[in-house]
Amino acid sequence: MDVAKILAELRQERELIEDAIISLERLARSRGKRRGRPPAWLAMAKKRTRATPTKAKAPQPKQPAT
Repeated sequence: MDVAKILAELRQERELIEDAIISLERLARSRGKRRGRPPAWLAMAKKRTRATPTKAKAPQPKQPAT
């Protein structure tokens, strides 16, 4: 195996990981408690996930008593 090639690949991966860490740190800092009404698309998405359709049992027809 070529050690120089391995080192170059590892350095490239390290740069990608560092970029990801920086992005996540910025995201964590900027997240505060949200105030106000959520956007309409978010409210609709939450309603759809909460109101999952369930199988409703069909009413059984009453049989005449004999």
